[in-house]
Amino acid sequence: MRSQPQLQTSTEEIDLLELFSSIWRQRTTVISVTLLAGLIGTGYAFLAPREYQVSSVLRPAAINELDALNRSEIYTLPPAEALNKVGARIDSYDARLSFFKANPELFKAFKKPGQSLEQGFEEFNNNSLSLVLPDPKKVDLSSYIQLNMQYPEDTNGTAILNGLVDHAIGLERAQIAADLKVIINNRLTELQGKIDVARSNYEIDKEWRIAKLLEADKIKRAQLQDELAGLRLQMNKVRANRIAELGEAISIAKSMGIRTPTTPSSMATADSKPNQVMRTEVNNQAIPLYFMGTEALEAERDTLQKRKNDDFTNERVAEIAKELKLLEANREVETMNKRVNEDIFLQNIETLRAEKARLSNLNIDMSTLKLVTIDRRALQPRAPAKPKKALAIALSLAGGLMLGMLAALTRNTIQSRRKAALSKPTHH
Repeated sequence: MRSQPQLQTSTEEIDLLELFSSIWRQRTTVISVTLLAGLIGTGYAFLAPREYQVSSVLRPAAINELDALNRSEIYTLPPAEALNKVGARIDSYDARLSFFKANPELFKAFKKPGQSLEQGFEEFNNNSLSLVLPDPKKVDLSSYIQLNMQYPEDTNGTAILNGLVDHAIGLERAQIAADLKVIINNRLTELQGKIDVARSNYEIDKEWRIAKLLEADKIKRAQLQDELAGLRLQMNKVRANRIAELGEAISIAKSMGIRTPTTPSSMATADSKPNQVMRTEVNNQAIPLYFMGTEALEAERDTLQKRKNDDFTNERVAEIAKELKLLEANREVETMNKRVNEDIFLQNIETLRAEKARLSNLNIDMSTLKLVTIDRRALQPRAPAKPKKALAIALSLAGGLMLGMLAALTRNTIQSRRKAALSKPTHH
């Protein structure tokens, strides 16, 4: 009983050796299957449809390439952001579809009978194109975008890939140009609105100043006219009082028989010799008006009664007339109303005008704007990417060898079981 494990181990070792020897005995089968599989692999390698692969690599443009756009101060586009925009445009379904529709002669191999244009594009978009982005976990010297394309034989894959890249860059450039135009127009509209507000404020201020000046002139004119009327009334009253005073003096002079001008001292000399002291005292007193005599007094009264205007008797009347004449026209108002270009009088809009002139004259040649640097354009491949002949033949030979060995082992197992069944004794 104790010798059974040793016998079993020895039997297993004998079976393993027998296994390899059985494979060797059936080496013809193994070699035949291997050669058959290799022949099949070789046929696949040389007869299968060939597929080629091309790629294009984009990197950020130099800073100076985007300097004209960034110096506009209204649109900022760093090189890395420009690369992302172009990459998003290349990955855009609409951009790829528009290029597909615009170049049907390049995509004849992708359009199968019975398929619509969109179906052919879907197959091309899903199976032929792939966008490779840098791994964010890895630290690269610079970012990049790689576009790969697989295509069948008799297809100009180089023209397709390079054309798609140029088409996407052109679309993104046109989009940036359109955005820039909208931004400039909006900015110009905003600036014009601010200038219009300043112009409106100027018009309101101008009307207010004119109204204020005219109102001040009107008030001044009314005051001068009131003063003139008061002066004339005063002068008329003074003349009436003078006429009344002359009338009284004429009455006194007639009663005293004074016809011509005389003085009290003269009248006193005529009567008696006056005292020297008394004469000095009389000379220092105001001489009454009736001493002028009736002739002079009546002449003055007649003249005053015939007078129609007393304006010349007061200098202030002439001054008022001068001031009223000056108030007939306000030269400041006339000058403001005769302004031809009123925009030059607008305040605090110099910067607005300068910015508007700058934006109006802003001329960025978008056709020469370099958004990205094409580090590697697609080139015609030297060999197809699929099938790889050497790999296909090697894999087919390896698979044939394994299949031949499996066939040999299977055949050996079947033969062993048959021998074991035949070697068993027959019981009656």
